[in-house]
Amino acid sequence: MPTPVQWRKSSYSGGGEGNDCVEMATLPTRVAIRDSKLPAQGILSLPTKAFTAFIDSLKADSSRRTV
Repeated sequence: MPTPVQWRKSSYSGGGEGNDCVEMATLPTRVAIRDSKLPAQGILSLPTKAFTAFIDSLKADSSRRTV
């Protein structure tokens, strides 16, 4: 897998000392995801369609939750 050039932090990244965050980079046919606190630990890379389906599933699941 080619190394992504530009990583973007999640818009849901918290401030503060924890900085729990996910970063992503878009490649021509894939989306790469990594933990911003441990970027050298590894990258999860998914085909674009699989990543889109994953995000759609998360959105659908969160819309069914009640508080």
